[in-house]
Amino acid sequence: MLKVSSSEKYHPDELLKSAPYKGESAKIIAIGASTGGVDAIVKILKQLPRDLPPIVITQHIPDGFSTSFANRLNKNSELDVFEVRQRMQLQNSCAYLAPGGLHMLLDRHSNHYYARPQEGIRISRHCPSVDVMFRSVNNVAGKAALAIIMTGMGDDGSIGIKELYDNGAYTIAQDEASCVVFGMPKQAIAKGAICEVVDLNFIHKKILAYAKGELKRTT
Repeated sequence: MLKVSSSEKYHPDELLKSAPYKGESAKIIAIGASTGGVDAIVKILKQLPRDLPPIVITQHIPDGFSTSFANRLNKNSELDVFEVRQRMQLQNSCAYLAPGGLHMLLDRHSNHYYARPQEGIRISRHCPSVDVMFRSVNNVAGKAALAIIMTGMGDDGSIGIKELYDNGAYTIAQDEASCVVFGMPKQAIAKGAICEVVDLNFIHKKILAYAKGELKRTT
């Protein structure tokens, strides 16, 4: 695999071209986080019931730690949680975690979503990259998606979530008060990419509202 300096910042175009999906599609939830995200994601998933659309998660995490994180999420949630180490069909009542050191890409076939791991350079300084996941979600689901950007340093995710917002998806940023680091959400808000800013304690309620078809764009 190509070795590059983590100080260099590569755009998502280096790994995945933008091809926003404009049609109708099934619901899917995408969550991106970094510093402080492990505990925040556990908190959200612990409060979610089954019978939800599939959830894809990119947490900045090094190789060797994502397996234990997926196991922790699975143990502390009613959802079935999987680490994406091979191509997998996404199912309702399940969550899928990008593996440490690999990007997670999505595709769609016969109205079903699939996730797969992908080697590659650091995008927006990270691998896995939230920008890559959000762009991939936009390419297969478009306006049908719910995208949530959470606590973390830097600006990874702001490009991809802006593309989702521009394509009609509902987008949420965690609020500053409940973030460990208000970097990623702040940058997404600054780009005009966010429909709603939400306290961590209420993000699960927004997910439930989205699943019920109650979360609607006003602009």
